[in-house]
Amino acid sequence: MSSRTPRPALIALFAAGYLAAYLLPTVVGRLADSLRLNPTQAGLIGSALLLSSATAGLTLATRVEQIGARRAARAGLLLAAVGYGTAALASSVPLVVAGAMLGGFGSGTATAVAATGIAAQKDPHRASTLGLLSVSALAGALYLTIPRISTGHGLPFAALALTALCVWPATHFLAAPAGPDNSAAPAPKSPLPYARSGMVLAAVIVCWSMAQNSLWGVSSRIGTQQAGLSEIAVGSVFAIGLGAGLLGVMGAGALGARLGRAVPIGAGTAAIACCIALSARADGLGSFAAGEIAWNTLYPVVLSYLLGLAASLDPRGRWAVLVGSASSLGTACGPLVGSSLSQSAGFPTMGAVLAVLLLLLAVPLTAVALHTGGRPLFAGAARRRSGAPVGAIVPPSGLPEQPVYEIEVPAAVSEAGPEPVQGAYTTAGPQRSGGQSSNAYASTSAR
Repeated sequence: MSSRTPRPALIALFAAGYLAAYLLPTVVGRLADSLRLNPTQAGLIGSALLLSSATAGLTLATRVEQIGARRAARAGLLLAAVGYGTAALASSVPLVVAGAMLGGFGSGTATAVAATGIAAQKDPHRASTLGLLSVSALAGALYLTIPRISTGHGLPFAALALTALCVWPATHFLAAPAGPDNSAAPAPKSPLPYARSGMVLAAVIVCWSMAQNSLWGVSSRIGTQQAGLSEIAVGSVFAIGLGAGLLGVMGAGALGARLGRAVPIGAGTAAIACCIALSARADGLGSFAAGEIAWNTLYPVVLSYLLGLAASLDPRGRWAVLVGSASSLGTACGPLVGSSLSQSAGFPTMGAVLAVLLLLLAVPLTAVALHTGGRPLFAGAARRRSGAPVGAIVPPSGLPEQPVYEIEVPAAVSEAGPEPVQGAYTTAGPQRSGGQSSNAYASTSAR
């Protein structure tokens, strides 16, 4: 996808794809109430929605350029509108599950197209930040309005379907198929750069996202059951938290790469672990609001750096889509894991387990960020304090490393006799003695 794709179109598509994950607590909570499901069953429906979204991303990771960005985005938005609309109108569990999974596949398709386009931008981290900013603002507005309009599971699904339809006009600015027969031009084949680092990042982010969404999927129940709050109060806390997330994302966008990626990712993940432990132990409005608001502030900041790191590994966006899909896969497991842990061991124990897991995951994430942020082109190159190697050419972030070939140069043989020794020449500079030139750049002369 060309880097000339207008950024607003990509951000709108990003928001439409990510919105389902942001609305997951109210979707799962209302499914349990309106369809009379237990928490584990409702969480399983939420996991099926997000698993379908992850499947779409994994399927399309290397095929967006072949299909065409505009065609793929429109197909995804159409599936999202039809699937979520069906789930909103249905009252039977099988039909709701089918509609949620169809809509989830559409959301994953839209996210894959957006991730591919964002990776081709000159500053993928800033583009990812703007996308998270948009979806946080939209989700915050919905958390303020949905509890005041009606009850039941229909309204959250209807909001997802309506968002997909509203984003449809933005697909006009995406790349159309370039072939003469109106089919997509074949994309050039090239191996994935940074293969080992990308695989580690994708594997770790599955568990990272699962831990985040294990809390997010049961946050509504923590507020209503353990903290004793009403649904309107819980929705207000979520809206404030998402608003704080906007400030955090704007701060991350302003900070950019000044601290690199390792510090925000490693330290941010450790801070998130503390927020999860605090929120899971909440027994009133104060502790619940403090944990949720702090978590919502830090989570999109760290996520923006992770998405920017994935996008920088490959300018064609393949790692961005694969890592994003791996994140969706972990997010899909979150509601089921959170519901199962909380139901069997309680919310505080669930929070402690998730916090320990995140502290362990901070180590490989930091290592990947350090390893891909300015590593030498060849082994043994000396490094400056900034991390850039001396005497090595470091390719721009996102470009594959080029092979280095050693060229043997035979030693020059002088015909004028033995090699001159040090001291046979004077130093360059003004010569003040015996009528020699005073030119500051005069050539050295033999004694």
